[in-house]
Amino acid sequence: MTGESRRLIVEADGGSRGNPGVAGYGALVRDRRTDEVLAERAAPLGKESNNVAEYSGLVAGLLAAEAIDAGAQVEVRMDSKLVIEQMAGRWKIKHPDMKRLALQAQDVVRRLVESGGDVTWTWIPREANKAADKLSNDGMDGRTIERDPWRETSGDGGAEVAQEQMLSTDEEPAAPPDTGNPTRILLVRHGVTDFTVEGRLDGRGGADPSLNARGRDQAQRVAQALAARLADTGAVTVVTSSLARAQQTGAPIAEALGMRAVVDRDWDEQSFGAWDGRTFADLAADHRDELGRLRVDESFAVEGGESHTEMAARVEQAMQRAVRAAGPGGTVVVVTHRMPVMAVLASVLGLTRERAWQLAAAPASVTGIELWRDGNVQIAFVNDTHHLRD
Repeated sequence: MTGESRRLIVEADGGSRGNPGVAGYGALVRDRRTDEVLAERAAPLGKESNNVAEYSGLVAGLLAAEAIDAGAQVEVRMDSKLVIEQMAGRWKIKHPDMKRLALQAQDVVRRLVESGGDVTWTWIPREANKAADKLSNDGMDGRTIERDPWRETSGDGGAEVAQEQMLSTDEEPAAPPDTGNPTRILLVRHGVTDFTVEGRLDGRGGADPSLNARGRDQAQRVAQALAARLADTGAVTVVTSSLARAQQTGAPIAEALGMRAVVDRDWDEQSFGAWDGRTFADLAADHRDELGRLRVDESFAVEGGESHTEMAARVEQAMQRAVRAAGPGGTVVVVTHRMPVMAVLASVLGLTRERAWQLAAAPASVTGIELWRDGNVQIAFVNDTHHLRD
């Protein structure tokens, strides 16, 4: 947006029927001058606490305001005194889930301020927050709402562009679709290590921990599941990262499929440099702002580590090699790490780094992707962990 920054109001709320229980959040953005509703958000959260739901509503509202004007003057109004006082810096945040969400909110605030905007925090009584409360109840009822009336009146020329594209007849006819068998990529996250259990960063170039007893059991289970899944499949290749936990997860998979795994270092976890071995809790206390940047800023790198952009670039190269090696109709099992799995899915879905964090990739989970020669890609399933259930 050009010219003077918009003056916006974010109203947010969240609730849990049981605390913790069935939870959802709601948020809306108003024009402070006209009181017009510019955006509405609501979504279910599964089983969560009231406070997590309230913070989730705050994050959704801030992101909606940022989309309207990246340098807006924003007043946040909530009936949660806890969230308002914590975000204003007057009360401490102790719960890990609340810290995580507060970091997301603080990062949006930082971006707004860096773009010339401002954010203020106002507590309001519950009866003054009825619109956000209604939306949060929609979320608890299982409804997802994402309305953006502001786009309809933004005057950005979107309708005219769409009309020009529909009337154009100069484009070359599209190639016929590939109806043959796709190449399948099965992304397997390694089993757990002691670092995984303790919530420690364990990237490329760090301590390189081995699987613990539980992780070894997970590796055997995923191997059995993949052997059954691929029993009637043609050519299969197994590739692992160079890190110990990936190779130790990949070895029983390759054995179950009657082959040896190939190591490709480009599937390694992102390097976290000086932070390797540190827990998220410690980093949230000592490096709050930098941890927030690691989650959303693709160019940010910890001292001695690599950025998300650098990691994603090497993973893209590894992905292309895997597809070429398999060929049409072939299957590649890739045993890798959470960040590479996120990078592949984000690339396919066109997600920002911030949105990609919402994708689950549990230890020893399997994610399936299918690719055709005409460029079409389909995510068949994500985070399959059925084989780990007793």
